[in-house]
Amino acid sequence: MLDLMRKKKETFVIKAIFVLIVLSFIGTIFLVWGRGEEGFGRQSGYAAKVDRTTISFESYQNSYQRLREIYQQILGPNLTPEMEKELNFQQQAIERLIENVLVIKAAKGLGVSVSKDEIAAAIAAMPAFQQNGAFDYGLYQQMLKTNRITPQDFEESQERDLLINKTRAAVTNKVTVSDEEALKQYHREQDKIELSYVSFSAANLAAGIKPTDADLNDYLQKNADRFKTPEKVAISYFLLPHTTQVSGLQVTAEETETFYRKNLDRYLAKDNSPVPFEQVKERVKADALRQKAAKQLFEKAADTLFQNIKSGDINLVASKLNAKTEQTALFTANTPPQTLAGETTLLKKAFELKQDELGGPVETAKGVYIFKVVEKKGAELPPLAQVRSSVEQQVRLVKAAELAKQKAIETQKTLTSGEAGLTLSTTPAFGYNLQGTVPGIGASKPMLEKVFDLTTATPAPAEPFLVNDRWFAIRLKQRIAASSEGFAPRKEEIKARLLPVRQEAALRDWLKELRAKAKIELNPSLTATGK
Repeated sequence: MLDLMRKKKETFVIKAIFVLIVLSFIGTIFLVWGRGEEGFGRQSGYAAKVDRTTISFESYQNSYQRLREIYQQILGPNLTPEMEKELNFQQQAIERLIENVLVIKAAKGLGVSVSKDEIAAAIAAMPAFQQNGAFDYGLYQQMLKTNRITPQDFEESQERDLLINKTRAAVTNKVTVSDEEALKQYHREQDKIELSYVSFSAANLAAGIKPTDADLNDYLQKNADRFKTPEKVAISYFLLPHTTQVSGLQVTAEETETFYRKNLDRYLAKDNSPVPFEQVKERVKADALRQKAAKQLFEKAADTLFQNIKSGDINLVASKLNAKTEQTALFTANTPPQTLAGETTLLKKAFELKQDELGGPVETAKGVYIFKVVEKKGAELPPLAQVRSSVEQQVRLVKAAELAKQKAIETQKTLTSGEAGLTLSTTPAFGYNLQGTVPGIGASKPMLEKVFDLTTATPAPAEPFLVNDRWFAIRLKQRIAASSEGFAPRKEEIKARLLPVRQEAALRDWLKELRAKAKIELNPSLTATGK
């Protein structure tokens, strides 16, 4: 989904959505920006402090909510809690506010300012304040009044926004791409290279590892959760099965029609249109009767359990409901008894209760369960003797991985100074590619980027590379340079491609430098909650 967003971020639809979201939050802009050196937003507790500037918690909350709304408009129901966690809205929100404070503070040093004419032009260009393609002052005042914003507050927020954008542009506009840089990129994309390499894998070295008992015990204690036996429970239970008919139970015509209206999706024709009530009346009546019976059964079970729960006697509750209890042996969540296979709701509840507690009622497709936890055995770390084989296997792999890395580091040092005494493999000649594929080695973008920087003067990188669980020490064997004649007609295109990348890198480095010089304090409660 994130890849899809990246592919579509330049489309008209996505741009339009971002414009709409920004405009829809006109009513909260001034809350985020606030006024004055001492307050970056209204004072209702701080989210962060940047030197002498305070970012209020309200500002952070507004920033977070606006960010989430933007993604919600783009992704709709595809914005899952898992994706929200991956995107880390909380950090994005506070980081953007901190970044804006730093940029505004740096504007003066760069000689950047915003004139009143620029503010007026920016506001006049906003579609939200236009009628028939022209700025409408009356509409402008009306919209601000509706959102309870004064013109002064709104214009100050626009001044800050323009100041941030102009300051960023002042940094990026200084970036250029030289002919030499373009030529280097040309050769990176057009040259062919061959590599010599040696590889080491943990799998090949594991057999030679002989861990001691001390190694095994240390690993077992540090990784206890991997080896603990799972929690187990044994329960006593009884089932009150759903019945199609309940003596004396009936549903009225009104109840039947109400059930039909609330459950139209049950009665659809092949074209997904609802089947008329009269055509399915008897079927609806039977379904409504079953639902009413199930509800009555559940309520009866709940009342009986509540009246006798203090006794803790599952057999007493069963007798009052004319049921017979059954008891299981100890079982884990992943190995339930056959009689309870598939009853996930019941099993989950069983592991939530303490020993000797009564639980229920729990309704499933089979009926209504009431149960008691008769024994509960917590997760335990077994002695080494019981899991020795498994622990030893994992320790061997860990130590083998460390050994493989160390051998690769030592070999890389040898390759940096020469190839004496080494048996080397060789790749076929290959070119730069977006997939990061190195023939004979695998796909590794970091490796591919690095090897195309190698020259005869500097033929080996300082560190080896890990690719697909195998370490590679490498050295340039040969670089087949492309003819420079093809560079001239492509020079400007290459420069145009490199420029935004270099600008982004320059801006990122500049912001990093600003952060390093600033005193930034996050609210401890914000950090503690992961926000």
